[in-house]
Amino acid sequence: METVNKTVRIILKETYTNLITLKKKDDQEAFNNELMKILPRIYRYVSNRLNSAVANGTLNKDMFDPSDFTDQLFIEVYDHMDKIGNEDELHAFLFKTVDRLLEDSLVEEEFDQLFFENIDAYSKPEWDAMEENYSTDGDGDLVMLEELDDSSYDKGDYSLDHVFITDDEKELAAKLDESLNKERIERHMRLVLGKMNSAMRTVFELFVHQGFTLKEIAHIRGTNFTEVERILTDARKFLKESFEKRFLIESN
Repeated sequence: METVNKTVRIILKETYTNLITLKKKDDQEAFNNELMKILPRIYRYVSNRLNSAVANGTLNKDMFDPSDFTDQLFIEVYDHMDKIGNEDELHAFLFKTVDRLLEDSLVEEEFDQLFFENIDAYSKPEWDAMEENYSTDGDGDLVMLEELDDSSYDKGDYSLDHVFITDDEKELAAKLDESLNKERIERHMRLVLGKMNSAMRTVFELFVHQGFTLKEIAHIRGTNFTEVERILTDARKFLKESFEKRFLIESN
């Protein structure tokens, strides 16, 4: 899987160079304006984390706004810019910092063991009801600010390619593609990811949408490569099994 796409990498490199210059000039206002160019990815990431917490009932809607965290990010980046060596380090620093700010504010969510233990037994109406409840509870997405919306950034959609990665698995994905539209796939993935704990969901998000390597995610999350690899493998396994049980096997 690609890391950061070429367009984003160009933006990061240019912005990093400009931020270094502006920090040397001690021009914080211009520094913040420059940093705005690379905030869409961060803002989307924070929004997804908050939306999941709302849908899981661990956070009341309107308790936080993404800007509560991104505003603090301006201060953190400005204060530490002298220690950030290149655009890749800047990219990782942004997510590591906002991840820490989120962890300080959000309650750790537990893995819904019961959901996955009973995944074989759910009927079609039960799946549909769970999906509807999850979508309703998480409704009213914390939409990206208009001035931060940029077509060069991933808008956070999930697809079967994020789950089914081997040749054998892609045959299963092809069968699913025949019967499921993009919106249905997205809704199901968000439901199942919501049943995982925040660490598993966050690792999946950082790898799939933000383009970080497992080594970089380990740095962001303050853990080790092996643990991140295990978490990502487990997340994909649970997602793959959920698609198989719900859509490829006759429902009860």
